[in-house]
Amino acid sequence: MNFFINEILQDVTNDKISRILWIDDNNTIAYIIDLNDDKALPVKRMILEIREEIVTGSLIKLKEDPFIVNTIEEYTQKHIDSRDQAWQIIKEMVLDEPGIYEKNIRATYIKKTRETYGVSYPTVRKYLCKYWQRGKTINALLPDYQNSGAKGKERTSGTKKRGRPPKYAATGVNVDEKTKKLFRVALEKYYLTSKENRLTDAYKMMVKEFYAKDIYYENGIEKVIIQDEEKMPSIRQFRYWYEKEYTVPESLNARKGRKKYNKDHRAVLGSSLSEVFGPGSRYQIDATIGDVYLISKHNPNWIIGRPVIYLVMDVFSRMVVGNYIGLEGPSWIGAMMALANTVMDKQEFCAQYGIEISKDDWPCEHLPEILLADRGEFEGFNVERLIEAFNLHVENAAPYRADWKGVVEKHFDLIQMKVKPMLPGYVDKDFQERGTRDYRLDAVLTLDEFTKIIIKQILYYNQKHYLKDYVRDEDLVHDDVLPIPLKLWNWGMENRTGKLKYFPEDIVKLHLMPRETATVTYKGIRMKGIYYSCERAVKGLWFETARQKGSWKVEIAYDPRDMSIAYWIDSYSNEYDKCFMLEPSKRYEHSSLEEVMYLVEKEKQLAQSVSHQQLQKDVDYIAEVESIVANASKRKEKLKDQTLSKAEKVGSIKEHRRNEKRSLKSEEAFQLEKDKEEQMKETEILSFQSNKENNQDFSRPNVRELFNRRKEERDE
Repeated sequence: MNFFINEILQDVTNDKISRILWIDDNNTIAYIIDLNDDKALPVKRMILEIREEIVTGSLIKLKEDPFIVNTIEEYTQKHIDSRDQAWQIIKEMVLDEPGIYEKNIRATYIKKTRETYGVSYPTVRKYLCKYWQRGKTINALLPDYQNSGAKGKERTSGTKKRGRPPKYAATGVNVDEKTKKLFRVALEKYYLTSKENRLTDAYKMMVKEFYAKDIYYENGIEKVIIQDEEKMPSIRQFRYWYEKEYTVPESLNARKGRKKYNKDHRAVLGSSLSEVFGPGSRYQIDATIGDVYLISKHNPNWIIGRPVIYLVMDVFSRMVVGNYIGLEGPSWIGAMMALANTVMDKQEFCAQYGIEISKDDWPCEHLPEILLADRGEFEGFNVERLIEAFNLHVENAAPYRADWKGVVEKHFDLIQMKVKPMLPGYVDKDFQERGTRDYRLDAVLTLDEFTKIIIKQILYYNQKHYLKDYVRDEDLVHDDVLPIPLKLWNWGMENRTGKLKYFPEDIVKLHLMPRETATVTYKGIRMKGIYYSCERAVKGLWFETARQKGSWKVEIAYDPRDMSIAYWIDSYSNEYDKCFMLEPSKRYEHSSLEEVMYLVEKEKQLAQSVSHQQLQKDVDYIAEVESIVANASKRKEKLKDQTLSKAEKVGSIKEHRRNEKRSLKSEEAFQLEKDKEEQMKETEILSFQSNKENNQDFSRPNVRELFNRRKEERDE
């Protein structure tokens, strides 16, 4: 049984929760820390003892980690600066592992830090405790400000000077929005240019241009008299706001040009084994287009093209630790899937494709210390989120430098070579040459079937492939470790562990998904034209509140491949809530983001295209109405009785209405065709003989006739 850094252990006898901070190379001892004690310090434990407690059941591993800071989007620059300051104070000591876990060495470090930074012992201990307890990431040092006020607001300038008072210089001024604007103009005009001026020179040029109170001429030369010292910002303030608003890459790109920056200043380190210590020291991720054509699982007559193969490999052991075979990419979506697979339980993953393995056959479900990838794969994604959440160092390889990712690139060639003889629809070298067969017509495999083949090839490679070019170091030679990926991995886990990091799969997936700012309205949570709802929103009466007090913004994570479900993220904790589409947006169910955007644009285009036709129909309707009115007016003028006065016309409305109703009754009465035929027959056979001697009718009227008479009288 292996243990990993950041794993959570719970004592079932007293519910005490601890985190593993460090494990030695021989997998003998570990340092752990209590997560429930704000003043806890690391404690040394023997791995053997921990393993025995796991076996006996008194100690269990927890999958969920409630102490990892999930996001920093809602933190202000003030809190981020506070985090960076705390990191600067403890950075040197926490990187000295395992020395910092020893009481004497830690006391020496703390004494030195107090003298250097002028902080108290409780402050340093608080920083250390937060860093260790919350996952050993920089974000662990973010202040717990969710219970404080003024969320997301920057302090406005007042009459009193903010910041530390100067020892010798004048008091100076507060940096307000107007001053910041002048800083930006001066920096972009005098510093962020190819002339590569010094920052102090840019400050002086700003003072000359914007802080002159008078002008005079000396020997024909225009000179300025600058403002008094207490009325202008200092060089220290100028430098602070420059470092705060402009990153190093932005500055270097502006001053040296993009080509020179990419050539001499990019943040990419060296090559393979020379910079790795054990499993997890460095992973490499890359993608390639498979040289085989596939068909749709829905219809074998549909050829869907060639798949995209993503692989994530451990540099030390050459193990394939993650993969993705699909139709996405090469892009961030494909890389996201491969990274999610990296932390997934491989036994469960293989079971999805009907492949049964044990955990020991593919024991990889961790994040590395360093990840090397192509720039294009992380294009448009906030990589800092991975860095801050998991303390994951992400490196970008230069364009056209496949040799920097030689481990994974070489494995792509190996895969193509292994599967080529067995796959129909495989693209050969003479593809598309004149007279050759079209290999696309030979495609028989679906995406799932091809994925199953690649998984089996990966399992064979990890367990059986002999790395003849692998250079074993002295320890590997001494222990007679064969250069086979799984054997190298297992040996490294026993002898050189400590670089792998365990994080819950759901947390990793949540950080991999893109984020978007959504709006809470009374119709639902609106994001990109789609309306969602979640359990928290319903219980918290969000939509009723939005109708009464107005909308507000929330952060949503989503998978752009299927917009049916999104995830609301709490900015103050690790909590998230699943959001479902509301009924008005059901037409977008199971659609990708591109499909949703296409439908929205298509509807706008359709509305625009029929608007002219609708206008033509409206004009035609007006013309028809006008024609009917004109004919009616002509008929009235032709039949108009000029002898009738206005009073006579108005006074006889009731009488005319009664006559019109009588006429309509006979015209509107329901009469079936069969009744009409019977009536015609009766009319031909029977004749009515009138009583010529007595035309008066003295019979009593029936009830229906009485009702009809009364109704006519009321109408009149």
